[in-house]
Amino acid sequence: MTFKLFRLVLVTAIVFTSCSRDESENQTVSVNPLQKDPLTTTQINTTINQILSSNKQFHWSEMSSQMIWSAALQGQNLITIGFGNSETDFDRSKSSNNQKMQEELLQLISKYEGKEIKDVLVSSDAYLNLMDVVITKQETVIALRQSNLIRYVEPADYRFLGDKAISPVERSSSSTSSGCGFEASTLNTADFTTVTPNARVPWAFYQHNIPSAWNVSTGRGITIGVIDTGTSPNQTLLGSSFNNGLSTGRTIQKFGTFVDSIWPWSSTTDGPSDLCGHGTSMAAAAAAPRNDKGLPVGVAYNANLITYRAAENVLLEGYHEQNGVKDAFTGLGNNPNVKIISMSMGYIFSVGKISDGVKYAHSRGKLIFCAGGTSTTFTTFVGVIFPAWMPEAVAVTGVKEGTTYQKCDVCHTGDKIDFTIAMQRATGGNTVPVTSYYDNQSDYVGGSSVATATTAGIAALVWAKNPTWTRDQVLTKMKQSSRYYPTKNPDFGHGNIDALKAVQ
Repeated sequence: MTFKLFRLVLVTAIVFTSCSRDESENQTVSVNPLQKDPLTTTQINTTINQILSSNKQFHWSEMSSQMIWSAALQGQNLITIGFGNSETDFDRSKSSNNQKMQEELLQLISKYEGKEIKDVLVSSDAYLNLMDVVITKQETVIALRQSNLIRYVEPADYRFLGDKAISPVERSSSSTSSGCGFEASTLNTADFTTVTPNARVPWAFYQHNIPSAWNVSTGRGITIGVIDTGTSPNQTLLGSSFNNGLSTGRTIQKFGTFVDSIWPWSSTTDGPSDLCGHGTSMAAAAAAPRNDKGLPVGVAYNANLITYRAAENVLLEGYHEQNGVKDAFTGLGNNPNVKIISMSMGYIFSVGKISDGVKYAHSRGKLIFCAGGTSTTFTTFVGVIFPAWMPEAVAVTGVKEGTTYQKCDVCHTGDKIDFTIAMQRATGGNTVPVTSYYDNQSDYVGGSSVATATTAGIAALVWAKNPTWTRDQVLTKMKQSSRYYPTKNPDFGHGNIDALKAVQ
């Protein structure tokens, strides 16, 4: 997962009061005179940065109503409301009075905003107890947080990093950082082995005994869902030639949930095609065919694949990217054929709607792998990123080649990590060869991104060998086949997985 963040300078200190929710709907709403003015972007970011720099997770629920309101003002006045009878009441299908709760909250917003409901409601999720609304007054935020129907109230389009946080060069550097990019590389012959029918096996696969595991399982019958930036329309091995070589009888489906618009009410997606390059690399790492074209093979080369263009790039900052990811999780959660979900994207703090989407997919038995985080040395202080830190997700990061564990140069580590994948060579620093954006081209990708997609592929090998198993049985077998089982390493979790051992 690539994060090219620049650590913010601490310009000013903020003292904020976190408002506690009163369960009484009739409590008088008033704004503290000391908090009546909106905070500046600098003030908001300083608070966020202070929390992240102290190795803590940032949650809007722990912030003051003033800060939430101020952040909403900086993001088109958009606020996401998660509602329910309890903290775990996120699924509309299991919440019989969800419509009544929504209507009651909309009436409350209408009252405090002085507007009709049609003027405040932007969207209402079909599967989750959440809605996006327009709010301009701090009193409205306070009133909502006092309601016993509220799970969370969050700014829906606040951009902590802003336009200057990631330069165009950094956004497009996939060879070194697993970000966006369409470039190709000539592979070093030491970084692959050619196998029948003419496929190239990346060096990293041998670090995990994946080629030996193929004698037992190739992922047949298992469907992997990849949530990322989509799949290239110019790479036929992830299209019309998905069944090339020794890959046969499987399917690939492509969907798009990302809306490329600055307007929150826009709902037309721009399709499933990858306009970044990152999603293509991740799909290839997980399940590219064992081809006859002299290109890298994926881990589960006989698994089915479903890809989602859910975001513009790997940094999930902004209203439509966060909505796109949420919709991809619910879409895959509702697909009975999907067993595994892999997402090599994330954010540096919690997003309620994405959290709900992850929980929704998890509640339907999906095994979810998320990237632990990839960034420059300026921001590795953030630790494991969201949503990888969630208990419903399996967090993965990358390490260097060799028996002595060292994280890759740009990878995040921490006690939330579950597995590691070797993805950086000890000498020279080359990463993992993958099939690239264009036909007949290869490239190198690294970071926790490719580590996550690789782990999802290994899970498919295990599940294909044991098709009647549950998610928990598959995950347990993977843990038992890893370096540090049964005692997790504080930085690397269970460590590198031995795929051969996992399928035996």
